[in-house]
Amino acid sequence: MSLWFHNEFMPPVKNYHGLFVGLVTLDLVYLATSAPSNNQKIVASNYTVAAGGPATNAAVTFSYLGNEATLLGIVGSSPITGLIKADLDSCGVAIADLDPYQLQPPPVSSIIVTQGTGERAVVSINAAKTQVTSNRIPADILQDIDIVLIDGHQMIVGSALAQQALAHNIPVVIDGGSWKPGFETVLPFVDYAICSANFYPPGCNSTSEVFAYLCAAGISHIAITHGENPIQCLCGVTTSVLEVPQIKAVDTLGAGDVFHGAFCDRILRSNFTDALISAANVAAYSCQFFGTRDWMQK
Repeated sequence: MSLWFHNEFMPPVKNYHGLFVGLVTLDLVYLATSAPSNNQKIVASNYTVAAGGPATNAAVTFSYLGNEATLLGIVGSSPITGLIKADLDSCGVAIADLDPYQLQPPPVSSIIVTQGTGERAVVSINAAKTQVTSNRIPADILQDIDIVLIDGHQMIVGSALAQQALAHNIPVVIDGGSWKPGFETVLPFVDYAICSANFYPPGCNSTSEVFAYLCAAGISHIAITHGENPIQCLCGVTTSVLEVPQIKAVDTLGAGDVFHGAFCDRILRSNFTDALISAANVAAYSCQFFGTRDWMQK
């Protein structure tokens, strides 16, 4: 473990409890020299299986940093869910299942990571076919919660919880990996919008238009990540550009999710800029290991 990483993750003074709302998948991840072309078979040099999804990996990261994490999503009772539950249990993440009697298997993602570049190719099914209404939200889900992250994959639930969180003075973070219909119902209740360069709300075709759109929704803390390139951010009326660590990537899968989980931890302990810098450090470190869990074992 590098010195900066060790210093970054000294045991926290206080543990927090985060609620992570959204997608739960089972990820089958393969390391290979390249993704296959049509009608080609390839042999992977390594593989791993883990629970996945933006909110899921963010919850795992938040837990790893010394906090309590609860994941609110659909897991169900399919035989496959045993793998998800075992992984999340080993990571210290509690599950609040929105549909515990769901017999349909959870979404399964197949991911090929290119050896040498860390780039990944993903085939998956999101939660579009398994949306639930807000009456599935446990009545006491926000009790003792310090921060809420919403990834947009359970939009009706996310919108209702964002409003409840505002009423309880609980900060809300969105994982804006990409624009999803219904995000406009969540944004008015958001404190921190952490978006990727692929996040384009309706009518937006540039980063400046994205900033303007989110500001118009009432969000005063916005960051747009660009992979290995600098982060653009807005804090109130102040704009800035933050450099990110330059590393030799082994696997970029889940880097954004790790960033969001680390941000949720750090924003409860520091200011917006410092939280972004710290989250970038964690995400960069995770990219130096294969899969979404190995970096936590080193």
